[in-house]
Amino acid sequence: MFKMFLIAGTGSFLGGGCRFLMSKYIQDHVEIAFPIGTLLINVIGCLLIGFFYGLFERGNLMNSDVRLFLTVGFCGGFTTFSTFANENFQLLKADNFFNFTLYVALSLVLGLFAVWFGHAIIKLI
Repeated sequence: MFKMFLIAGTGSFLGGGCRFLMSKYIQDHVEIAFPIGTLLINVIGCLLIGFFYGLFERGNLMNSDVRLFLTVGFCGGFTTFSTFANENFQLLKADNFFNFTLYVALSLVLGLFAVWFGHAIIKLI
């Protein structure tokens, strides 16, 4: 278990570092009010996790440690949106439209509520 923790943590560290560097580069070179950096990172993260899972489905191209490092670790650190998108893709692939709709709706509504609520609590203190 500890080995898996270190593998995922190392990947997350590298993914988060790449997200920071890419965001910084975009912020320094693009002057626009739209959050283009975050959008690009989320889309690239989704492309990467789709690419990795596609490779895994083709056969034993990578062992479970590499899979953990690249998906949970790197892509998870680069953007958790990639995991969210992949989980929804898997639900759609399984024709599980109810859980897909529920997951998307609850994630957006509860996520926005949680941000608002956390902000509201701090303002009250």
